[in-house]
Amino acid sequence: MEIKDLEDQKKKASEWFRTLRDKFCKTFESLDSKKFSRKLWEHKGEGGGEMSIMRGDVFEKVGVNISTVSGEFSEDYRTQVKGTEGSPNYWASGISLVAHMQSPKIPAFHFNTRFLVTQDSWFGGGADMTPTLEDGKDKSYFHDRLNIACNKHDANYYKEFKKNCDEYFYLPHREEPRGVGGIFFDHLNSGKWDEDFNFVKEVGLETLNIITEIVTAKKDLSWTREEKEKQLLKRGRYVEFNLIWDRGTLFGLKTGGSTEAILMSMPPEAKWD
Repeated sequence: MEIKDLEDQKKKASEWFRTLRDKFCKTFESLDSKKFSRKLWEHKGEGGGEMSIMRGDVFEKVGVNISTVSGEFSEDYRTQVKGTEGSPNYWASGISLVAHMQSPKIPAFHFNTRFLVTQDSWFGGGADMTPTLEDGKDKSYFHDRLNIACNKHDANYYKEFKKNCDEYFYLPHREEPRGVGGIFFDHLNSGKWDEDFNFVKEVGLETLNIITEIVTAKKDLSWTREEKEKQLLKRGRYVEFNLIWDRGTLFGLKTGGSTEAILMSMPPEAKWD
């Protein structure tokens, strides 16, 4: 691939992640009574990112972060990343969203997509849902909509990416899944960059639509103290996964990202039994 083409891909990807961030923030503010606050951070290599955090009446804590960074992988981490055999250099851009809700009747949501360049290049990301009180209709709706989005691009995507998600978002030490799954993909490079990019955009927009529909339907429902306690315990599992098993957390810390932005995914309050 020519350098000019790759630079154009980087530009398109990073601009899309910023555009999508703005769409998420604008929609979530319309569902709540509060506004997002933003904070810039600089990377130890080159580039940086921007955190957007809202603590509201519907969203107890929601973060939508974007970043575009470059640098060199450390010697101990380099072998864990594709395309670093001949060079430790990398470039990465992406968006990450985590929403923890006030109501235990509304699931927590996680979504991210990214474009990473080493001597190779690929897209990764996905979306998953973690309810406290499982609702079969929500689960079916979430998966059906993701299935439709995937099928617009490849008939095999949903089955493959759902399996990836079920295997990845699992707590081995608890022998239980983190939530009810979703889709998860990595090293997506079909050789047709525009088609891969369109799929990544589709996943982002569809995730926004799904979250909006579920939150709108449930944000005014009443809930009990006992249900809130169950939510706090479920959040404890969420914390355990992100700190022990999540590869994205490790990637951010190993590449000199903002610790505050990396740990944005932590809930505002959690409990353990």
